[in-house]
Order: sequence, then C-alpha cells, then structure tokens
Amino acid sequence: MPVIDVHQDTEALTLTFVAEFAADVERVWQVWADPRRLERWWGPPEWPATFEEHELSEGARCRYFMTGPDGEKARGWWTVTAVDPPRRLEFDDGFADEDGEPDPALGATHAVVTLEAVDGGTRMTTVSTFESAEQLAQMASMGMEEGMRQAMGQIDDLLAGADAR
Repeated sequence: MPVIDVHQDTEALTLTFVAEFAADVERVWQVWADPRRLERWWGPPEWPATFEEHELSEGARCRYFMTGPDGEKARGWWTVTAVDPPRRLEFDDGFADEDGEPDPALGATHAVVTLEAVDGGTRMTTVSTFESAEQLAQMASMGMEEGMRQAMGQIDDLLAGADAR
C-alpha cells in the first residue's frame, strides 16, 4: 500500500498522509489533474467518485459526488486556492448539499498536496487542516483516515495501467 505514514496533530489541527509511488512526479500529478483518473481513486473503493466540475486553476470550483454501495450519494466540493503543476495543489474541501453547494454543517478543511521526486518515484504529502479540534475529531470518527488510506491505495494500480502514460 502506498501510504507510508499518517500523522494527526491535534494542536496544529492537521491530518497528514505521506504516500510513495513508483512513478515520476508528472504521472502522479495527472491523478489529480485529470478528472477521469481522479474519479478512479478519490474515495474508498466502495464509494467511487464522479466529478461533475473539475478545473485546477486558482479560484476554480470542483464538484463531485461519491456513490455508496446502496446507491446513496455523498456530495462534495473543492475551491482551488493555489496550484503549481506538477508539484503543489491547495484547495478548500467540504461536503455539499443535493445541488452541489457547500453545506456548512461539517465545516471545511484546507488541503495542501505536495509532490516530490524520491528514489526514482514520487512522495505525495497531503496535509488537511481543520477549523477546530471538534471538526478534526468528527472527521476522524467518520473514518477519514481509513477512507483516505483506501482511496490512496488505489493509485498504484491506476499508475500501472496503460492509460496512465
């Protein structure tokens, strides 16, 4: 599994995932930049994603939903706050209502994704910063860590596929 470290810092209100992949930085960047590739790993295997809007430029909105095993839909959104292809992506992330509009009930997080070349591959570090300790605890209780481990665990197969080149 590509996730090599997970660290929760309750004082800094962060949850950090470090994953490594046997692919160069540009190929790993494409699993974020290409919405069809992103759909193949964003969300755990039993909750695949569908991106209805996806653009990686500062200020752009991304809208998606994940479909559960019983057909239930969980909607989400991103607002891209910074992008430096193929090395860095920052976005605000949250749950959405049925119309895809931000649902403030669970708050938002700020994600920073960095990609760096290491030992012939790529290290991807994803840091999510929460609004409060309560929000961090709530997301943890909802299974965010295990869900992200499962989601990122799908990237190796995606990078190994013929369409990843």
